Amino acid sequence: MGCLVSTPADSGGNRRRPGNIGEVSVFVPGFRIPKPLDFSQSLGDHLPKSLVERLSALRTRIVVMAGHEAPTITRTRRKTATQHGGSTLADLIQALEDYLPVLLGLVKDGSPLQHMVQFVWVNQEDDAEETAMSNAWYEVLSVLHLMAMLLLSQANLLLLPRTSSDGYQPKVSEESRRASIDIFLKAAGYLDCAVKHVLPQLSSELRRSLPVDLAEGALRALCLQALGQLGGNGNTA
Repeated sequence: MGCLVSTPADSGGNRRRPGNIGEVSVFVPGFRIPKPLDFSQSLGDHLPKSLVERLSALRTRIVVMAGHEAPTITRTRRKTATQHGGSTLADLIQALEDYLPVLLGLVKDGSPLQHMVQFVWVNQEDDAEETAMSNAWYEVLSVLHLMAMLLLSQANLLLLPRTSSDGYQPKVSEESRRASIDIFLKAAGYLDCAVKHVLPQLSSELRRSLPVDLAEGALRALCLQALGQLGGNGNTA
């Protein structure tokens, strides 16, 4: 069973008030971002050096990018949305997509390696809300959640009204609406996977100790929100 440390006070579901979230078309909770760790200390004697180095490099890239970019993404306003927000989101999503399949190797076939590393994530809006678990499934869950939140943020940028070239009232283009549909579907897919395939891998004790954003109810609600957005954006031809 994975060990865990959770603050504040084992976080029974205390939800923080969001800070400055900029202009919003789609509700996106605050990001949870990973804290640095050294895979070599816990896995150096159990995996090839090249694989340990790859895990470390992939995760370190995410830690650096998320630490630098998540606050910017969260506070993105219309002025910067078309210049930086989209590419920043895409780069961080790609980094997570590169990391996930390598990470899944730690949980393959019930491998004991899944309990050898303590993974720590913190809420970007509240540094005191930190959760650590020695269970790689917790890392998988956190990665899927962050991927979904980034996709919802990406959809938010697409659906913010922008001033058109003809100078008329700001509006959302049909191209942006269509692009957002695929993004919402992808976000919903990640959240559905988290609920159906990842949460069941955690013991009931660990599930009770998850931060509120990773609770089953919160994940299901976000999944339904993403699917619900399809009705509002897909029938505008």
